[in-house]
Amino acid sequence: MMRIRLAAVVLLVVGVPAGAAAAPPSGAMVAAADREIVFPVEGTATYGTLHVPRHRVGQRLVAALLLQGGGLVDRNGDLPPERVWRTGAQLAAALGRDGVMTLRFDKYGAGRTGAVRDVDYPALVRQAAAAYQVLRDRPETDRARMLIAGHSEGSLTALLVATGATRPRPAGLVLFEPTSLRFLDQVRRQSHARVAGLVSRGDLARRRQRVVVAAIDRAVADLRAGRRPALAGLPAGMAAMFASIRDAGARYVVTADAVDPLTVARRVRPGTRVLLTCGTREVTVSCAQTRHLAAVLRQARTAGPGRVVIRGTDHFLSIRRRPGVVAAPVLARLHDFVTDGRYGSSQGAAGLRNLALLVVPYVARPPWAVERSRRCRRPAPRGTLPTRRTCRAWCATSARTR
Repeated sequence: MMRIRLAAVVLLVVGVPAGAAAAPPSGAMVAAADREIVFPVEGTATYGTLHVPRHRVGQRLVAALLLQGGGLVDRNGDLPPERVWRTGAQLAAALGRDGVMTLRFDKYGAGRTGAVRDVDYPALVRQAAAAYQVLRDRPETDRARMLIAGHSEGSLTALLVATGATRPRPAGLVLFEPTSLRFLDQVRRQSHARVAGLVSRGDLARRRQRVVVAAIDRAVADLRAGRRPALAGLPAGMAAMFASIRDAGARYVVTADAVDPLTVARRVRPGTRVLLTCGTREVTVSCAQTRHLAAVLRQARTAGPGRVVIRGTDHFLSIRRRPGVVAAPVLARLHDFVTDGRYGSSQGAAGLRNLALLVVPYVARPPWAVERSRRCRRPAPRGTLPTRRTCRAWCATSARTR
């Protein structure tokens, strides 16, 4: 008996290292925290931040991968020292308040992640897919409720990861200011717009506009054909841009240009919920341009809310008075997207409503809803499944506006 007791004491002493804290009891609350993580991708250490919201021990959380825009931007979408706005951190904090765990990371050559020689766009997509797998394998992640949110070029990367070999496929996509054009088509469009701006300000003679536009088109055609672009006839700023592509980023640009966003969007799994935003002050990707991508996503039978126009915001999700701060309307749309019952904890009527919207995107309104709408003189929106509560709200709104 004495030997058994001594053995038990030895096991307790050896099995619990000095200073180790006991595991929190099941159901206890875990405080919100940012955790620095490192994971290897094709031999390169990738650094990122995992934001874990306040939650109960053992709780499974909605998890979102955040993908930043093009260029050597870090996990927050910043390009130090010129631009330090921490947009990624702002989005992670907002999602954390809604109980969503997020992972954002430094792309190759940005932040703490090392550079890769002659990196191409498919390498960045593989890096993003590896980050998605890291997030998927976290013990806190609910694999049935994973999201990918991308900004600008990150939206295209999000579509590629969502339609690639990684499993499970994400339940939802958030596309901030996405483009429906191929990379060099977008460059050509922006360059044409710059030329028109120079002419309207009087900085370029109107008779030279056609010459410069033709030079831009030749440079784009040269890059697509694998040739060194000719710079003759281009204004100094545009010549420098095409020279930098020719000398340093041709491989990346050509491989990114090979991807057609509309073709990728057609492969998105039916039923995937999509939020697509465009700001009315957007100059990089026009709101009108996003209509094409939204239409293709609808044809792929994705679920809503779909394309949302946000007044007063620019490419970086900000309003004029507060540059660098993610605008409240953007955060409100994001909040609605992740807390509508499908991703949140609610399992009641909101969850049933979303199930119906997934199965039948455009549903007939029940007779009682039609009758109530007629009495209120306010028709129910199409593509929605009205409830008695929403019809009462329509009635109240109609009464206030009579």
